Amino acid sequence: MSASLILHPGREKSLLRKHPWIFASAIKEFKGTIRSGDTVDVLSSEGKFLAKAAWSPKSQIQARVWTFDQQEIVDNGFFLRRLDQAIAIRTPLIAKKKLTGYRLIASESDGLPGITIDKYDKVLVCQLLSTGAEKHRKKVVWALQKRFPDCSILERSDVAVRAKEGLEQVVQVLHGDVPDEVIIEENDIKIIVDLKRGHKTGFYLDQRDSRQTTAGYATDKDVLNCFSYTGTFGSYALAHGAKSVTNLDVSDSALATAKRNIEINGLDINKCEFINNDVFNALREYRDNDKKFDLIVLDPPKFVDSKASLNRACRGYKDINMLAMQIINSGGIISTFSCSGLLSADLFQKVVADAALDAGRQVHFLEKMGQASDHPVSSNYPEGFYLKGLICHVT
Repeated sequence: MSASLILHPGREKSLLRKHPWIFASAIKEFKGTIRSGDTVDVLSSEGKFLAKAAWSPKSQIQARVWTFDQQEIVDNGFFLRRLDQAIAIRTPLIAKKKLTGYRLIASESDGLPGITIDKYDKVLVCQLLSTGAEKHRKKVVWALQKRFPDCSILERSDVAVRAKEGLEQVVQVLHGDVPDEVIIEENDIKIIVDLKRGHKTGFYLDQRDSRQTTAGYATDKDVLNCFSYTGTFGSYALAHGAKSVTNLDVSDSALATAKRNIEINGLDINKCEFINNDVFNALREYRDNDKKFDLIVLDPPKFVDSKASLNRACRGYKDINMLAMQIINSGGIISTFSCSGLLSADLFQKVVADAALDAGRQVHFLEKMGQASDHPVSSNYPEGFYLKGLICHVT
C-alpha cells in the first residue's frame, strides 16, 4: 500500500484547481513509511484521492504534485510523456525562429516540479531543485537520452534554493562529453554560452523576445546596457544600428565574453565600452557628471527572495529606475525589467511610475514584455509567470 499524507479539512481547494503545491500547514498527518523524495498519495480529510506528489520534509512546500491521475505511475514512461508534451508545445516556436537554444522543461509549468532543462545546441543542461527531482534523476536522464540521443547532458544544480529542500549544490556531467562553452543563435545573433560557470544554466533564454523588442528602439542611439552579463542586449542594439553601446557589469569574465560576442557577430567593437562597476554607483556617477544616454536597459538580478523582502526590493527597483530617468535624454527609452516572481506586473508598473514622479519625469508605457514563449505559463500554475518588462518613453 502506498504511503499517504492526509490534508486538514478544507485544504484541498487548491488541489481541486490542479495547483501543484502542498504546504506543510495544509498537512494533518502521514500514513506509512515516507522517505525524502518518495511519491505519496495525497488524500483529503475524508480520504478521497487528490494527487500523487513528491514529499520534501525540509521545505515549506512539503509536497509537489507529479500527477492528479490515480492510475498514473511515476516511472520512466511518466518522464518520457512529460518530455514529449513539452517538445510538442515548443516545436512550432523552434521551427519558426530556427532556435538552437531554448528552454525544454519549465518545471511546474511542464508538469515536472523542480526540474528545469535548457537545450544549448547539442548540450542539455538540467537543474534539479526539489527532492522529487533529485530522486528521479536517472529517469530524467533516460528520457532525455531517448529523445535526444546525440546530446550530452550536464547538471547545473548549483543553486542556493536547493538548501530549502535539504539538498547540497551539485555540478556534474550526466552523459557524454560536455564542452566548456557553445555558440547558439537567436534572431540572427550569435551568443556564446558558458555552460559550466555561467549564470543559471549558462544563459538567460527568457529574454529572447525582449532583446528583439528593445533593439527596435536602438537605431542611432547611445545605449547603456546595465547588468549586461555577456552583453547580448548590446549585441542586438549594435546589430540594429546603435551609435554606441556601453556594457556595464561587475564581472570581468562576463564583460570579456561580451567583447567576444561583439566579435563573433562581426559588429564594430569600436562603438563599445565595457565598464566594470556597480550599476547603482555608476548611474549616480553618470548623473553627477551629466552623462546622458538615449536608450537604457535595466535587467537586474532578482531582488525579491521572499514576501518579507518585497518592500526592500521595491525600493531597489524604484531607485534604479529613478536614476536611469535622471540620465536619459528627453524622448529617450528605458527598457526595464523585473524577474522577481513575487513582484506582480501591476506593482512593478506602479514602482516605475513612482520613480518617474521622484525623478520629475513624464513616462509613457509603450510596450509590455514578458518571458519568451518557450517559458510557458500553465493555467493551473500562475506562479510560472515571473518576467515583467516595460518599454518606457521618458520626457
